[in-house]
Amino acid sequence: MRFRPCIDLHGGVVKQIVGATLSDTGFHDPETNFRAKKPAGWFADRYRRDRLNGGHVIRLGKGNTVAARSALSRWPGGMQVGGGINADNATQWIDAGASHVIVTSWVFANGRIHMERLEQLKQKIGKAHLVLDLSCRKRGDAYLVATDRWQTFTTEAVTYPLMDRLSAYCDEFLIHAVDVEGRCSGIEADLVAYLGQWEGLPVTYAGGISNQADIDLIALLGNGHVDFTVGSALDIFGGTGLRYEDLARRYSGR
Repeated sequence: MRFRPCIDLHGGVVKQIVGATLSDTGFHDPETNFRAKKPAGWFADRYRRDRLNGGHVIRLGKGNTVAARSALSRWPGGMQVGGGINADNATQWIDAGASHVIVTSWVFANGRIHMERLEQLKQKIGKAHLVLDLSCRKRGDAYLVATDRWQTFTTEAVTYPLMDRLSAYCDEFLIHAVDVEGRCSGIEADLVAYLGQWEGLPVTYAGGISNQADIDLIALLGNGHVDFTVGSALDIFGGTGLRYEDLARRYSGR
């Protein structure tokens, strides 16, 4: 199990946002837990120093291109990038230093999977450079993939058959439990347990982590092979539940 650090960008600033409050309408500002005074590159430098490979630079809306490129330039090949990725710009982000591009909405458009778009991405950058984000929200007994800042539900649920099918096109999966994202209220245990029984590609879970006990539970339910990312609970993002240095020491290659 690995710790995958994050740099979430909103309006060009590193922030920690309650995921379910994001919107493209512009009528309401998202609920924000933390707004950094330091630039994105500062965080990338720390992750590089601590050998925390495979973290995520996520562009939450417009106005984040400069900050994202700055972070990637500080650690070429060490971080992934997501937000607004499609077949037209994916190669540009790989050239900018991203090890992988992370894609959701462009592939899961209008509530369904567009397999031809997946094929385009595979042809453009190769499956070794693609991460599919299956961020989801629970409806009934199913975790449905959500797109467009996690506001639009698709008809696709996170299931083994879906992940098996998509594995031919990507290198990893990133799965945010949107309903608990940014709330430090505990993980979606059922989702983690389900992911922990799948013996496929690497999977990174995000959402609700508040303390070391939550991470230990991910290790247990995920059978040791579900990676995790954590934001709002970390002291470098204004949190009180976890010390970044403790995680870096325990889960990095230092």
